[in-house]
Amino acid sequence: MDAYEIELSYNSHAEFFSLPVLPETINVKEDGNGKTYTVAGIGEINVIKDPSLKEISFESIFPAHNYPFIQEGVAFRPPGSYVQRIEHWKATKHPIRFIFIGGFEINIPVSIESFEWSEIAGSGGDIEFKLSLKEYVFYGAKKIKVVKKKSGTTTKQDTPSRPNEKQTPKTYTMVAGDTLSKVAKKLLGDDSRWREIQKLNGLSDADLKKLPIGKVLKLPNK
Repeated sequence: MDAYEIELSYNSHAEFFSLPVLPETINVKEDGNGKTYTVAGIGEINVIKDPSLKEISFESIFPAHNYPFIQEGVAFRPPGSYVQRIEHWKATKHPIRFIFIGGFEINIPVSIESFEWSEIAGSGGDIEFKLSLKEYVFYGAKKIKVVKKKSGTTTKQDTPSRPNEKQTPKTYTMVAGDTLSKVAKKLLGDDSRWREIQKLNGLSDADLKKLPIGKVLKLPNK
């Protein structure tokens, strides 16, 4: 079993792929947003604010041949298809989702900040690439509700809008290497919800040991 896995998906998992060759290093940057001020009679003080958005970057290759070091369970596809998909996602100006499963886990929406690629000379078509991502926070206008009091004064209450993220798909088709906990993590954001998927699909504990590739699972609401 591989030590970790990286998946990129778009439009609530309508389009997705796992990296065929894992990068040696993943750089995750998260700066603090503290600022210093000079206050008369006190001196310099440090005001701690919310941390800045995560920045994630890594580099790897999209192989043109079915090498033995390709991630187990990842179907071989032409390297150009990965490039086309990432460039398409970037052109839509919509966030994608970055999922890292390993010693620690990251599952966040991100924007594609930069994508560089080139064909490796003498490799027969292998493509090396560098991908930089930045954490994305969904936002929207707040709804204002005007409440009239008996005194005649009014107050305004803000109703926060829901994140502009599409609903979880109603079904999912199993692929090689899938488990219910992995499906729950990818699509519901919580691997502990695998029991809900098991119950919804009427699966016994024995069934979980022999889930076939191509099986269509019903998914609970996120």
